[in-house]
Parts: sequence; structure tokens; C-alpha cells
Amino acid sequence: MKAIWTKYLNASLILKITIALVLGVIAGLVFGQDAAVLKPLGDVLIRLLKFLILPLILFTLIVGVNQTNVNKLGRMGGKMFLYYVLTSALAIVVGVSVASLFDPGTGMTLDTSETFEVPENPGIVSVLLNIIPDNIVTAFTEFNLLGIIFTALTFGIAISYLRSSEQFHEVGEQVYKVAEGLNEATLVIMKAVLQYVPVGIFAIMANTVGNQGMDTLLSLGNMVLVLYVAIAVQIGLYILFMIFFKIKPGAFFAQARTPMVTAFVTQSSSGTLPLTLNAAKNLGLSKSLYGFSLPLGATINMDGAAIRIAVSAVFAANVVGDPLTLTEMLVVVLIGTLASIGTAGVPGAGIVMIATVFAQLGLPMETVALLTAIDALVGMGATALNVTGDLVGTAIIDKTEKNEAESTI
Repeated sequence: MKAIWTKYLNASLILKITIALVLGVIAGLVFGQDAAVLKPLGDVLIRLLKFLILPLILFTLIVGVNQTNVNKLGRMGGKMFLYYVLTSALAIVVGVSVASLFDPGTGMTLDTSETFEVPENPGIVSVLLNIIPDNIVTAFTEFNLLGIIFTALTFGIAISYLRSSEQFHEVGEQVYKVAEGLNEATLVIMKAVLQYVPVGIFAIMANTVGNQGMDTLLSLGNMVLVLYVAIAVQIGLYILFMIFFKIKPGAFFAQARTPMVTAFVTQSSSGTLPLTLNAAKNLGLSKSLYGFSLPLGATINMDGAAIRIAVSAVFAANVVGDPLTLTEMLVVVLIGTLASIGTAGVPGAGIVMIATVFAQLGLPMETVALLTAIDALVGMGATALNVTGDLVGTAIIDKTEKNEAESTI
């Protein structure tokens, strides 16, 4: 038994995850909804990952801020935000283009008896206000990622100021060493959690496939297929971006594949954050950069969700027999880009985004109810792309920063 356990520990993590993924699909197809008995094992993984998110963001960001200067941090933040906006818009263009080519939904009929209550869209202003929490404790208890990032940045900069001052230098160094020690302790805990990841992925995949079944996939298979084609195109563009900035795609995906697969299975960008941060660390990226770019990206950068918006809009228009015009496609790009940022951190954000765009285009909300039937299948691919986009952006910005540093030497 000890030999088996040792062999498991020494095996490649991605190999274990891949085997777990395949076995999960098989178990879901064989046992159907009875596979739900495995759900608690998947819930344990989600809880473990969420357990790590707060200390990882807080301590990684505090330590990262203290390894750079405020001006550099602001420059990196500006680059990151510009990347998020441009790639979100690009993702919607890709989604609209691919969907227009394949025309999903053509020939389908709409069941007008179907209704769906859409969650309220808080809007961009509300999201921006949430960046500054009115209470530090509630920022953590309510899992307000933007508020946690703001808190970590504020205290990180304050500690950096203490370390650079003559009067409080010693105190600042002591506080920094505590944060650094807690950050290392969190990484030790994460190494242990990584060993459980394959078990959780097996359980989540079996439960998801068992609940969805083949009937749902076949009935709306065209929509699902088009979305995954669009996702593949977007990943292809990421690869071109990396090649342009002289980043080796093979080395990148060797580390990125673990958070990508985990995001695919769990359907949670924020829940996958511990693994995404670990991948950035293994890629040798700057801690001062990925400490804030990845948590921020998990909240506001949603390339996968943007593609989902675009494909869903084309699908809904085709279902009602009124394909989108060029002007309406441009509206999808504009409103979809804003919606992907304006619904950050909202439960059921994908549905809120879709409903927001549908309302602007006058598309029937009944199609939103139709799309919820494949919500899990669509959400898996979209979430994996979200995480991929965050890592690609961080790698690119890190490369530009290193190039600038080399040019000044």
C-alpha cells in the first residue's frame, strides 16, 4: 500500500488529472445521475481551493508589492487592464465570426412557455465601488476579490513605505518577514492540496456528465460545437501573441494545462486561482505582477464568457429566424465587452451578461432559458479559456517588463 501511495505522489500531476478526467467521464456515462453520490468528493476540492484563495492573494500580493516600486506596479496595472479590454473585445469578434459561419440554432423552434428569471446586472459603477470595501472584514467574509486585492495592495504599499523609512525600517522589515513566512506556509499547504486535485476532478466530472447526459448534448450539440470551435480559435490567437512576444508556447502550456483542466472541470476561475498562481510561479513570472494580475483577471477578464455572449446572441437570433445584421454584431461587441467587465464577481455572471446583451438587441429571454440546459457544458470551456487568457496576459506583460529592464541596463 505504501508503495502505491509513493508511486501516486511521484507521478506527474497532469497525468493524474488526465486519468481522473477520463475516468470521470466514463463513470458519468455509465452511472448517469447515480454518479451524484460522488459529489461530496468534488465539493471537498472546491472548499480546499477556496480555503487557499484568501491567504494566497493577501500574502502573495503584499510580498510582491515589496519586490517592486509603486511606479512599476502602476505601469504593469495599466498594461494589464488594456490587455483585458482588448482581448475581451477580440474574443467577442471571434465568437460572432465563428457563429456567423456555422449559424447555430437555425431551424430550431422556440418554446415560449419557458421562462427564466435573470439576476440583476449591477453595472460597471457598482463593480468599481466594490473595489474599495466599506469594511475590511466583510471584504473577506463576502469573498469580494476586488476588495481583497485593494486591501492587499494598500497594506503592501504601506509596509513598503515603512521598510524604506528610517524611523520605522525595523518594524517594516519584521512585518514583511511575517507576511513572507505566511506566504511560504500557504504554498506548503497548497502542495498538499495538489495531491487531492485528481480525486476531486474525477468526482466533479462524473457528477457533471451524469447530470447532463447525452440527450442534452445531442439536442443542442451544434451550439456547443460552435462555442468550442471559437474557443480553439481564441487559443490559437493566444499562441500567436506568445510567439510575437517570444514566449515559448510549449513551455507555457506545460505549466498552464493544470489550471486550465481544473478550471474546465470546476467551472470556477476564482476557485482555480491557487493553481493559476502556482503555474505563474513555475513559469518564473514576477510575483509583483501575477500577485495582482491573476486575482484581478479572475474577476474582470472573461474571454471565455465573452465568446459565450457572442455565440449565444447569434444562436438566439437564428432560433427566432432573424439573423444579426452587421450593425447588431457591432452592438454585441461593444455591449458584450462592457458587460463582461460590468458583471464581475456576480453569481451566474454568464447568464447576466447574455441577458444584458439580449435586452439591448431585443432578443427573446426565452432563449436564455433554453441555453441554461447546456450551461455546464458551455461554462466548462468558457472558464478554461478565462484562466488561459489571464495567464497569457500575465506572461506577455511580464515579458515586456523584462525587456524594458534589459534595455535600460
